[in-house]
Amino acid sequence: MKAITEDRAFRLERNLTDAGCSRELIEQFFQLEQRGCRCRQYRLLARHKAALLEALHQLEYQIDCLDHLVYILHKEDA
Repeated sequence: MKAITEDRAFRLERNLTDAGCSRELIEQFFQLEQRGCRCRQYRLLARHKAALLEALHQLEYQIDCLDHLVYILHKEDA
């Protein structure tokens, strides 16, 4: 197991933060990094990605509902 450099730690934390990861998830990621558990890091990231996709799909559904409402209103005004 190799030591993580300060630069690498900074870049990893910045990327995880930019990806919307919670402080808890970031800490888990670094604990796994220190233990060399790459497969578990992948699973952690995959779960976060799945949660983001679920949130995105919910937002897309809400946008579709608004678009439909606008369509109906325009149709009624025609």
